[in-house]
Amino acid sequence: MSAREARTGAAAAAAPDDSKERDVKIPVEAVDENGNVIDDEQVVEKAAGEEAVEPTHDDTPEEAAAEQAMTEEEMIEAAIRAGEEAAENDFKVKYEQAQEELTAVRKQLAEAEETAEGADAKVREANERAQRLQADWENYRRRTAAERLAEQSRATEKLVTALLPVLDDMERAIAHARSQELDETFSQFVDGVDAVHTKMLDVFAHEGVEPIDPKGEAFNPLEHQAVGRVEDPDQYDETVNDVYQKGYRMADRILRSAMVTVTYGGEKRPAPEPEVATEEGTASEADASEAQAEGTEE
Repeated sequence: MSAREARTGAAAAAAPDDSKERDVKIPVEAVDENGNVIDDEQVVEKAAGEEAVEPTHDDTPEEAAAEQAMTEEEMIEAAIRAGEEAAENDFKVKYEQAQEELTAVRKQLAEAEETAEGADAKVREANERAQRLQADWENYRRRTAAERLAEQSRATEKLVTALLPVLDDMERAIAHARSQELDETFSQFVDGVDAVHTKMLDVFAHEGVEPIDPKGEAFNPLEHQAVGRVEDPDQYDETVNDVYQKGYRMADRILRSAMVTVTYGGEKRPAPEPEVATEEGTASEADASEAQAEGTEE
């Protein structure tokens, strides 16, 4: 039993029975571990110290140090666990944020892909429409070029056809004047008229108009108009003997057939030999076709 407990028991034994009814202050003397008497204030301070720290007499200094070390380790482990928990919570929050951002980005990517697919479809449709329009334009350009060429050709044909009788009269006048005896002055006048006639033929030739003068050639019902027959055994049968009026052609069109007389009573004309197409002729035809196509486009 400690000294304090002994002093307390002695004081209780010395107290009278009516201590319960009266409040009596009993001085208590305390003795320290060495047997020295200490006053009340020292007792109170010592008691407070004992209440604050109650050492265990069974623990050795090594055990106390070990217990203190274990406490520090536990504190460190607790701090580490708290840090790990905080880091884990922070990682979870960041992970959730990243998942939300990834979901939003995927949604935006899907919308962008849909927009891109729609744009690609519109681009393909626009390209196809542009190609169709280009093809239509090329066809229209070729058709209009051919129509313009045909209109130009028809206008030229109409003008040339109207001038043919004038050209015929001019040729008859020149031929009649040449058959007469003319003085120098009138002969110069006829030469001037002949020059005008030649110039008119040059203009016709520039427009693609060629005269048809088939004297001595085989009769061709597509280009010649027979107005009479002449018996002549010295010539091949159906040969053009006389040309009363020249004909004219423009490109592949016959503007006017030639008025001729045809022989009969002679030998049959031999069949013409087939023409052999040479490389030069083929190349010339190809060049002519290309030139005609270029002229049509222009």
